[in-house]
Amino acid sequence: MSVVVVATITPLPGQLEAVQQAFLEAIPQVHAEPGCELYALHRDAETLVVIERWESREALAVHGTAPALTALGPALAGKVAGPPVVHVYDAVPAGDPDKGAL
Repeated sequence: MSVVVVATITPLPGQLEAVQQAFLEAIPQVHAEPGCELYALHRDAETLVVIERWESREALAVHGTAPALTALGPALAGKVAGPPVVHVYDAVPAGDPDKGAL
């Protein structure tokens, strides 16, 4: 069963574009990681949110130590208010299979 992750990143004032750019540079590498089913960046005026889907918790654990993610730390240094707020969820499919789960 797939695992869904929602990570919220809060850039420091004036750093939203730089933080977004760091993620845009990392995303192609993340998409190539084994087990990555979805890794999508979203934003509003103050925060970035990454919605992820991994084929398993094991694939998610590997992602946590993969080069793309470990390179983000230095790229974000001094640009974010703190570590991302990360929530990991198990799907509860319901209704239409195409609409009831990520």
